[in-house]
Amino acid sequence: MTKAIRIYEHGGPEVLKWEDVELGDPGEGEVQLKHTAVGLNFIDCYQRSGLYPMDLPLTLGTEAAGVIEAIGSGVTDLSVGQRVTYAGGQIGSYCEARNIPANVLVAIPDSIEDQTAAAMMLKGMTAHMLMFKCYAVQPGDTILVHAAAGGVGTIMCQWANALGATVIGTVGSAEKAAKAKAHGCHHPINYSEEDFAERVQEITDGKGVPVVYESIGKDTYEKSMDCLENFGMLVNFGNASGAIPAIEPLELMRRGSLALSRPTLFNYTSDPAMRQTAAQALFDIVASGKVKIEIGQTFPLADVAAAHTALESRQTTGSTVLIP
Repeated sequence: MTKAIRIYEHGGPEVLKWEDVELGDPGEGEVQLKHTAVGLNFIDCYQRSGLYPMDLPLTLGTEAAGVIEAIGSGVTDLSVGQRVTYAGGQIGSYCEARNIPANVLVAIPDSIEDQTAAAMMLKGMTAHMLMFKCYAVQPGDTILVHAAAGGVGTIMCQWANALGATVIGTVGSAEKAAKAKAHGCHHPINYSEEDFAERVQEITDGKGVPVVYESIGKDTYEKSMDCLENFGMLVNFGNASGAIPAIEPLELMRRGSLALSRPTLFNYTSDPAMRQTAAQALFDIVASGKVKIEIGQTFPLADVAAAHTALESRQTTGSTVLIP
């Protein structure tokens, strides 16, 4: 028996239930993992609310770190007591312990603490996908990152600096502007006080940027397109204000022959080699000190409803970790 957060219907944070659940022995190709830290991400809120409809009942959560307590048959490359982490694809991390396929796990280096691993894997591999796969950031690029003080945003600002790019970032308050700047955002824009599209044009002398990393969605996507140079790319990877409506291809042409990408980390990490490459790149950049992972707040896993409320009301900064 273990404890887990379960949902039986889509809705607000109130649908999250802390319950006893059965936990048997790990099956073939599985390990039993005792979670030490669980990551919180916006996708958890989308799945809970029904924006991303899910089969119910369901245990939410897409990333965690922990210690292997038992190994099923056929698992030869992991051992009891080993620290491992995972992100993307294996929903169900909102629990004290679980059985999970061994082939989705990544060993945690000694230099990385469990809470740091849980805070960075999904967000960090998302940043890798965005800046190396969707639009490969080059030295000298000027890029726009929305929610620059958030978990993904602070990682992207630092990593883009390491790549030699100039970062423009949007934030919702003066406090978050200071935080984004401290994490490598050269030009933070407080969208509650300034028109970010106009400000981007000022910063780039009217040229625009080659890429906008758009995680806000419905409220900002049109102005995000106004920020792009000809043949620029809008990379939409989040829906904090709601999903972006359908965009006609001719509209992209009229706005400057733009490209639109809507990636998901699940596609990126479904290939084991690609997942390992992204994880290793993340471990390396963090170990180098060029990217620092900030845990802005922690919540008990049992109190995850409060964590969802804080995240959805944009009251969090950096990464949020849930403690089982």
